[in-house]
Amino acid sequence: MSLFHIAKKNRLGIDIGTASIKIVELSKESGRFKLENYCLLELESLEGGAVNAAERVSNAAVGSDWDANLAKGIKEAMKKSKMTARDAIASIPSFSTFSTVISMPYLSENDIAKAIPFEARKYIPIPLSEVIMDWTIVNVSNTTNGNMWHKEESSKTPTVEVFIVAVPRDEAERYRSIMKLADLNMKALELENTALIRALIGNDLGPFAIINIGGRSSSILIVENGYERISHNYEVGGFEITKAIARSLNVSLKRAEELKRNLGLKNANADMITEAMSSLVDLIVFETHKTIHNYEDAKKTKIGRVLLIGGLANMPMFIEYFGSKLGLAVSAGNPLARLLFPPQLEPLRGELNATFSISIGLAMRDF
Repeated sequence: MSLFHIAKKNRLGIDIGTASIKIVELSKESGRFKLENYCLLELESLEGGAVNAAERVSNAAVGSDWDANLAKGIKEAMKKSKMTARDAIASIPSFSTFSTVISMPYLSENDIAKAIPFEARKYIPIPLSEVIMDWTIVNVSNTTNGNMWHKEESSKTPTVEVFIVAVPRDEAERYRSIMKLADLNMKALELENTALIRALIGNDLGPFAIINIGGRSSSILIVENGYERISHNYEVGGFEITKAIARSLNVSLKRAEELKRNLGLKNANADMITEAMSSLVDLIVFETHKTIHNYEDAKKTKIGRVLLIGGLANMPMFIEYFGSKLGLAVSAGNPLARLLFPPQLEPLRGELNATFSISIGLAMRDF
């Protein structure tokens, strides 16, 4: 045993999505995070998977066969990838949680803590005894002029914005059970959006919009001062776009997926693939525009950046098409900018950024 060598303490980020499980293993080197390993497991490859994977992920009961299959899949994927860490941060999808930002008079943190349960009842549709709830102050402002409240202005009445999040206890226990079955130590359960903000935004105060186009759904997230302000989910994702291509061209889903990934939106004028995709992509753009406009109008501010992640971000001409339709500059999210990683992975940067943003953000938590 060396007296001067400090063993690396690696951490896992495990993103259990509706179509796949993404895992990264990070260490920390000279104050920076380092990508040690990564792997992806398609849920339809699991025993009993395929068609209803999204429903099973969100609705399966604790201890079910599906949960056992998830745990088994995680163990096998980690073994094949030669991952060694056992401490894990797992994500829970937004549709399984309740979160909101509320405004209230600011007296003291102690008084806020007492008032939160009463306020939370207005926004959480199930009894508070059935959830694990947390909250944090995200902004303190003066009601008179909207400026940040300072001690010299203490004669004016300040308000405080509080971000509240609640996770159903049975869902939290279910994820803990999955991690235990996978022989992992779940250090924390975290919202997908919180992990995304950590991975993509860092210390930049924004405001930003993050568009996450997943396999089964898309989410539109507004971030300001490092915290989630608005999050909307829509049941349109990459799988629906693949199905639209398959129907339009009368090809299999597998072939449609290949065409989507390889050709994308290259021929924006006449290509049949573009025609099959455009209505669904335009719907995501429309919802994004509406969410951004409503926030800008309510807060009297402007969204400075729009970041896009998810498998579609790597599709040829997708980001360019999305930005032109939205009328704003759109760029791909780049969590690898905050990581050290082997140079041989550089050709895969785009794919890794689009696919592993959440799991990278998870593994970066509380190192």
